[in-house]
Amino acid sequence: MPLNEPIADWRGQVVWLVGASSGIGHATASALHALGAQVIVSARSIAALDAFRTAHPGSLSLPLDVTDIRSMRLAAQEAIGLRGRIDLAVYCAAHYREMGVDNFDLDDALRHQDVNVGGALRMIDAVLPQLLAQARQGTRAHLSLIASVAGYRGLPRALAYGPTKAALINLAEVLYMDLAPRGVAVSLVNPGFVRTPLTAGNDFHMPALLSPEEAAQALLSGWKRGDFEIHFPRRFTMAMKALRQMPAWLYFRAVRRFVGA
Repeated sequence: MPLNEPIADWRGQVVWLVGASSGIGHATASALHALGAQVIVSARSIAALDAFRTAHPGSLSLPLDVTDIRSMRLAAQEAIGLRGRIDLAVYCAAHYREMGVDNFDLDDALRHQDVNVGGALRMIDAVLPQLLAQARQGTRAHLSLIASVAGYRGLPRALAYGPTKAALINLAEVLYMDLAPRGVAVSLVNPGFVRTPLTAGNDFHMPALLSPEEAAQALLSGWKRGDFEIHFPRRFTMAMKALRQMPAWLYFRAVRRFVGA
């Protein structure tokens, strides 16, 4: 049973993707543009946004800093002013650096929080009044947060990253319960490993590694089905979901054995 209204036809749909200069956000924006959506891309890199706009005629680019609430609000106001509405707002921005207790860096750990969680909250602040107004008018209003299977349970080397993705999972669940009765759809995206600039520095094997383009198609399929949680690739994410059901003692033993600790 779909928990959200399925989206099968993207023609004319206004989609704002925050964090679309590379990786999943960039690939998803490109795929949506090809399907006829009115795509708006945002990120810090003006050069990357300009390149996207040039390659995708009719798209809009709005530079912003997700850690700056004024920047986020101004970009949202401009998006609404130029397109009149936002049918789907997607938070794709993320910060990631492998971290454990041996290389703990407080400043960088707090940056994970500020970008991954704080940025999502700032986008919600900026678009929520518009989404609620659209829902009251009976038009589409959808908010989507990209988290990660790294948020399912604690993992080695994810001391800074994992907790932020766990927070996004919880945030999306709370938002769904609050917003679905008001007509605003909420979806949660939990990818496995995707080949992006964020994962390029990993020195460990990444099972079931996907390209950004494959990830984008998984997102589109999930939105088309009306899923609340869109997770992929399923051969990997279903195994991760099974680990969530393990008692702590068994889970810790299984992870230590897998990583050779």
